[in-house]
Amino acid sequence: MDHKTNPSRRQFLQTAGAAGAALAVPYFVPASSLGNDERAAPSERIVMGGIGIGNMGSGDQNAFKGRNDVQYVAVCDVRTDKRDAAKGNIDKQYNNTDCKAYVDFRELLARPDIDAVHIATPDHWHALMVIEACRNGKDVYCQKPETRTLREGPLMIEAARRYGRMVSGGSQRVLEDYRDMVAKSWGGEFGTIKSINVNVGPLSQICNLPAESVPSNIDWELWLGPAPWAPYNPGRCDGNFGTGGGSWRSYVDYSGGGMTDWGAHHFGGATFAVDVRELQPAEVAYNDEKGKNYVTLRYPNGLLLHHNYPDRANLQIEGTPGEKREPKPVPVYKGEGGIYGDFIHSVKTREKPFRDIELAVNTVVVSHLATIAYQLQRTLKWDAAKQEFTGDEEANRLCDRARREPWVL
Repeated sequence: MDHKTNPSRRQFLQTAGAAGAALAVPYFVPASSLGNDERAAPSERIVMGGIGIGNMGSGDQNAFKGRNDVQYVAVCDVRTDKRDAAKGNIDKQYNNTDCKAYVDFRELLARPDIDAVHIATPDHWHALMVIEACRNGKDVYCQKPETRTLREGPLMIEAARRYGRMVSGGSQRVLEDYRDMVAKSWGGEFGTIKSINVNVGPLSQICNLPAESVPSNIDWELWLGPAPWAPYNPGRCDGNFGTGGGSWRSYVDYSGGGMTDWGAHHFGGATFAVDVRELQPAEVAYNDEKGKNYVTLRYPNGLLLHHNYPDRANLQIEGTPGEKREPKPVPVYKGEGGIYGDFIHSVKTREKPFRDIELAVNTVVVSHLATIAYQLQRTLKWDAAKQEFTGDEEANRLCDRARREPWVL
């Protein structure tokens, strides 16, 4: 249902206003309730909630709660301390205790008054939560990397399109970190671009941390969700940004490691700069030269995207010096307030956001394809239309991971 025509909230406001006029009882109405230059009227605010309010989740919350066109009403986290802190943050913002706190994300998504949510859980939860949010009529801002497996991407895109939802990926670095390089590339300074290199890693690893007693401040079963059952260890579920061990970002059951976590940024910037973000590679070639492993992804238009190409810098472009190429205007954020404002603009206007889910999925596909080529140590053909590897059943079995009941896709 379109945000602008949601009857559950806006019709109620109209009805309540008419009833108040009929009673003609004088009472005091705060200016903020009607809207002013500093704050939009309630009927024009985007009602939001947050799921996963840890490191990046708290940053996302702070970005959204401070906007005068957002009313932040709910938080969800399986950890008591994070949940309580997030609720306290919102209550302080509005000087009340109205923010509701949830352990189970499904209860938050079932609320008909919420227009949009931001999601910053571990990666193994992203697809399930985004799809469920779309089914419940919510627009979604989802932190990167948007998918844990290749199969999840098309399902998330299909849900966004079927239910008419705006779904934005959350990598702010794609435009903000690489703006100068993108401007030069789209401006024609490199001539015809032949290739670009990305240095990022490592791959995720198996977690063998010892079992510890589950503390009372976490719902461990709900934290694991679709992931294989594993004993609790604080290092297994720690949300720090490291990818070399001691965080969920390091381990294969929850993340693709640095290849997807930082890959979402670097591959995102690379594919944007060389203008292939609307495409997926057709081949990923595994190379082993003098003990150095690297992969090269070939796009249908012939452009090559290398990963860890020997003796090349991160985001190094190979072009055709001296060749003139017609410049193109660079896509930028709409609205005000960076990538967060761009998402809010899309919620209001129904225009696709800068990091539309399809573009975000195309980025993380690069990470997944490269990872599988490294695992199998061979060259693979990728059929983007069929979303499968051509003639390689072993590779196709790596397109997805098993999920625990009832968390299936």
